Amino acid sequence: MNIQTNDIGHVIQLSIAPVFLLTGVATKLTVLLNRLARVIDRTRVLQDELRKEQRPEYVEELDVLYQRWQLINYALTGSTICGFLICVVIAFLFLGDTTNIPLDRYIAGMFVLAMIALIASFVFLLREVFVSFRYMRLHMYDHTAPQE
Repeated sequence: MNIQTNDIGHVIQLSIAPVFLLTGVATKLTVLLNRLARVIDRTRVLQDELRKEQRPEYVEELDVLYQRWQLINYALTGSTICGFLICVVIAFLFLGDTTNIPLDRYIAGMFVLAMIALIASFVFLLREVFVSFRYMRLHMYDHTAPQE
């Protein structure tokens, strides 16, 4: 196995695009984890309030938060799968170049699967945002109701 410096340089050039994609996926994971943390924090507050007083609006909001939690978890799963597959693509790029094993079909297949996982993750994120906005729109004027 005679690895030339030019060969390594070429593989590094090929892996730059997936590395940038991996950086974007990592940033997206951070956004998703922050959204999940906010849902969890709000859920804890509502559960404490429900222990004090049973109110239907608390139960309704908990249902919406559960729906958001599920969608965020699906988005996190898609992003994580995407990130994993991109890492494998990068490893296969180096492995294929250093061992002369023809891995091009595997690399292409994993990249396509990574893109499908990323698309699914974005769809779930968008759905979660729509659920959040719908709930906000439905209750936008609740605070203006007269208190007795």
